[in-house]
Amino acid sequence: MREKEKAVVVSQECIGTGIYSMIIKTKAADSAVAGQFVSIYCKDKTKLLPRPISICEIDKENGTIRIVYRVVGGGTEEMSGYKSGDGIELIGPLGNGFMQRENKKAILIGGGIGIPPMVGLAEALKDKAEVQIVAGYRDELFLTKELQENGSLYIATEDGSCGTKGTVIDAIKDKEIQGDVIYACGPTPMLRAIKEYAMGKGIECQLSLEERMACGIGACLACVCKSKDKDAHSNVNNKRICKDGPVFLAEEVEL
Repeated sequence: MREKEKAVVVSQECIGTGIYSMIIKTKAADSAVAGQFVSIYCKDKTKLLPRPISICEIDKENGTIRIVYRVVGGGTEEMSGYKSGDGIELIGPLGNGFMQRENKKAILIGGGIGIPPMVGLAEALKDKAEVQIVAGYRDELFLTKELQENGSLYIATEDGSCGTKGTVIDAIKDKEIQGDVIYACGPTPMLRAIKEYAMGKGIECQLSLEERMACGIGACLACVCKSKDKDAHSNVNNKRICKDGPVFLAEEVEL
């Protein structure tokens, strides 16, 4: 069982409208892998539940992780005010990361705030596989420099202001992107479309699901998704996203 840790904020900056990048000195860096997350506790004790945030980058040498998050409520708004040297309570790393396939032609797909974990995955895969990255944005771009440094980047925007106009699937078809394995993180409608595309092409597909969480360690069953097989913990066709995921093979879950 992971224990709550008093970590330290190394730095924080705003990298887009309501989007922040924070580097944290934490023991979680020692064992973290791409696709995992940390649960961060607010200083405001009226906010009892921690905020689950995916890990964007891992620096084991310096003992730090980077998280990139969007301000969506009181908890993340509080986090956006943290400065260098501030203490921060967290538990992590949590969940299961991506299963990294070597010597494969990989397609990494991120949508919105599902883009940050693709940075860490691209860094981990760049010396093991051919990395192609498809990033979907509503309009404003972020993390493009980091993505370009670790693979071939293709962009889709809803308004057509950059790259392919439309969805990440539109970009894949438009640029005729081919691959042996797909890794994806983003909103459920996007993941549903990616699963359908991958299964139609017979491509292995790993999906990182987004869901509201409570405990973050698999005890409360608040963040379940429908699954093909019965969960040994609850004996129903559900899987706990925080404990069994957040990464699943596409065929394991129903979206």
